[in-house]
Amino acid sequence: MKTGGVLFNSTVKLTKIDEKMVRHIMQEYKIHNAHVNFRGDYDVDEFIDVIEGNRKYVKCLYVYNKIDTISIEEVSKMMEKPYNVCISVHMDLGIDILLEKIWDTLSLVRIYTKKKGCPPDFSDPLILTYGRDGISVKSAIMQIHKGLLKDLNYAYVWGKSVKHSPQKSGLKHELCDEDVM
Repeated sequence: MKTGGVLFNSTVKLTKIDEKMVRHIMQEYKIHNAHVNFRGDYDVDEFIDVIEGNRKYVKCLYVYNKIDTISIEEVSKMMEKPYNVCISVHMDLGIDILLEKIWDTLSLVRIYTKKKGCPPDFSDPLILTYGRDGISVKSAIMQIHKGLLKDLNYAYVWGKSVKHSPQKSGLKHELCDEDVM
């Protein structure tokens, strides 16, 4: 019975790297026993970055200013790419599009708080970002103060994430943008 070795699996069609290359890279890093799973079409550099564990990839936006000095055709050509934004600070053009793209790219969500017997505070929301587990009541409370969790079993929630407003929701309840808690 053969034991050990590098087991390779891919859930997508790989165009930038193949199994032979993966095994070769693993040998160079002296990794002889591993399960390698590809869930995306990654290249050699990205695979090496995962092995070394010293890189973190983040999304970015390319913002082009001074669009008032070029033609509309050039602006529309630049805006064809999904991560490009064209603005003009001087003429106050495209700032709203930039803000919307920032919110969408970073997956930001506003959660408003409300004390019992008082109206909601719409002036100072909690700004949270979607993680692997989404945004729960627990993660929103952790943003306020983690000491609150020991005494709290549920929260009242108003908004898109509940069927009835208000609804008594547990710590695992998933919140939506602009919910009130």
